[in-house]
Amino acid sequence: MKITEVAKKLETTTRTIRFYEEKGLIAPEKASNGYRIYTEEDVRDLRTILALREVGLSTKEIKKALEQNDDFTDYLHTQRSLLYEEMLQIRDMVATVDRIVDMIGKAGKEEQMTNMARELKGLKEKRTSWRDRWNFDDQAKDYDDNIKTTGYRFNVHEHYDEALKMAHAWVNASPGERGVDIGAGTGNLSGLFLRQGLPMIAVDQSKEMLKVCAEKHPQAETRLGHFLSLPLNDKEADFVVSSYALHHLTDEDKDLALAEFDRILGDHGRVVIADLMFRDESDRKSVLESYQESGNEEAVEAIEDEYYADRSRLIRWWEDHGYDVEAHQFNPILHLLYAEKRERGTSNE
Repeated sequence: MKITEVAKKLETTTRTIRFYEEKGLIAPEKASNGYRIYTEEDVRDLRTILALREVGLSTKEIKKALEQNDDFTDYLHTQRSLLYEEMLQIRDMVATVDRIVDMIGKAGKEEQMTNMARELKGLKEKRTSWRDRWNFDDQAKDYDDNIKTTGYRFNVHEHYDEALKMAHAWVNASPGERGVDIGAGTGNLSGLFLRQGLPMIAVDQSKEMLKVCAEKHPQAETRLGHFLSLPLNDKEADFVVSSYALHHLTDEDKDLALAEFDRILGDHGRVVIADLMFRDESDRKSVLESYQESGNEEAVEAIEDEYYADRSRLIRWWEDHGYDVEAHQFNPILHLLYAEKRERGTSNE
């Protein structure tokens, strides 16, 4: 196929095609008369290049993506996650500018503006500096085999199956509803909804976990992302679930994560969280003292190494943001939390 034919087929210009050739993105063969001859593979590459340029990737980034071959999908997952992250940062900036505008003409505005700027900087750092200190990529392959519900002196996975089944039941999803599983891991909770015929988006920070999830559940849509910057649009989900993941976040980060849950939930949306937590701070101290008195240092170290939630704090957050909340406790450290958006104008009193 000649360059003019390719340009017409792809609705672009010969000049654009030559530019990509100069940048080393494509390398068509040349006939004996010097004319470029484009194969179907060249045309496919050009389609990809044009599409990636439309979403804002530079020629340098596109070249890197094309060279990765089998990792191309991974690359696009990463780019999508970064774009959502950037979108949220811009929204945070706009919201801060709006607040500053409202401050103009008011007493003490300079100090308040400084505080807002500091707030914005902290929020940006949180969204962009997330890192996996648990190395879940290396755990992915054997993760399911390592979930043992019995046989340990301190077992975080006790009642694991019961918790996932109850989370699924409490959502009470209807046909046609769309769910999102945050911190989906290998997709054990997502699978319960997928078997029901419901579309699910599985979000995780680990590419390897998502690969295992996709192998187990090909019908799931997997997206690379994390709690503080979810790769989803506003009100994209009818329900959100999360299991054994929220305890990796500090209390402050949990608040930001819950705000992200709220952002992506549609009207009448529901959230179900199955996770390691305590009823309140008093309960935390009591449980830790019990383990210490029994000499179970393994339990004490495991709890102090993570950020098991204060359930009362989570409940208060949801209620303050217009949700009705229910809770269930399986054992001293495993709880289930259900939150449903209230009708506008209604109260929980």
